[in-house]
Amino acid sequence: MAVGKNKRLTKSKKGSRKKAIDPFLKKEWYKLIAPSIFTKKDCGRTLITKTQGTKVASDGLKGRIIELSLADLNLQVNEDFMGFRKIKLCIEDVQGFNCLLNFHGMDMTRDKLCSLIQKKQSIIEGNVDVRTTDGYIVRMFCIAFTDKQKEQAKATCYCTMAQSR
Repeated sequence: MAVGKNKRLTKSKKGSRKKAIDPFLKKEWYKLIAPSIFTKKDCGRTLITKTQGTKVASDGLKGRIIELSLADLNLQVNEDFMGFRKIKLCIEDVQGFNCLLNFHGMDMTRDKLCSLIQKKQSIIEGNVDVRTTDGYIVRMFCIAFTDKQKEQAKATCYCTMAQSR
């Protein structure tokens, strides 16, 4: 047998795989600080990969959208009253391990919207862009439903297209 011909025996063996490391060892937890309009300041925590080389962790956090219930942000006794409102908050600034949030939008939960919609009535939806005095542009959405009048005999209460515009 010639020397150095059987090269496959000296190469890698079956058990020499790379060891699996826990991905959470490379992560850091950042505290979320809500705006001052809400009664609860500490509203949660978020996870990000640690700073490594030119990739800075705080840059990856800026611009993230956090969606929370209004009942979680306001400490009130009757949470059912505000539980269906979803508040969107955007991470604006990172100070140490604290993320400062700013208001980004509001929405309603799907089950609340579905409970408002009924048969034999019309839905009227509208939207408008509004510029505030401090320069922000706010897009407002409105939803309305037709309702029966007092002592109405007719089962339905639809509106015409001219009324819904």
